[in-house]
Amino acid sequence: MEISKTALAKDLNAIFKGRCCFHRSSSSEETEGTDSIDNLLATKDGLAAFRAFLQSEFSDENIEFWLACEEFKKAKTSAQIASKANKIYCDYIQTEAPKEINIDHKTRDNITKNISQPTITCFDEAQRNILCLMTKDSYPRFLKSDVYKEFMKKQQNTSH
Repeated sequence: MEISKTALAKDLNAIFKGRCCFHRSSSSEETEGTDSIDNLLATKDGLAAFRAFLQSEFSDENIEFWLACEEFKKAKTSAQIASKANKIYCDYIQTEAPKEINIDHKTRDNITKNISQPTITCFDEAQRNILCLMTKDSYPRFLKSDVYKEFMKKQQNTSH
C-alpha cells in the first residue's frame, strides 16, 4: 500500500474525530474517510518507521502499548485475557511500571480497580488516549522528520 505525503498530512483534525478526548463526534463522523495515522500503522513499513521515530524520541512505550492492546484483543480464553491483561498492566499501567504510559488518573484508576477481573475491552479507553497522544503530539513531528523522509523515499522506490 502506497502512502502519499498528502494522505499522511491530510487534515489532522479528521484524525481526532470520535477517537480522541479532544473532539466528540456523531457516529457518522467517526466513519468518514480513513485516518492517516491508521494507514501508517496498518502497514509493516509504516509501523516500523513510526516506531523508529518514537524510539529516537524516547517515547516508544506509546506504540508498544498500542500494539500490546491490539494483540490483547486477540485473546480467546479467560485465562489468556487474564494473563495478557496482567502483563500489560505491569508493563504499562501501574505506577512506576517499566514502560509507564502517560494516561489520566481516572483512566489509570479505573483499570487498576478492574484488573483483577479484566475484560477484552479493559484497555480500550487508555489505548484511545495513547493513540490521541501519538496523533496530536508525535505524528506531526514524525511528518517533519528524517525518518519520515526515508520512509517516503523507500515507498516511492518500491512503487516504481
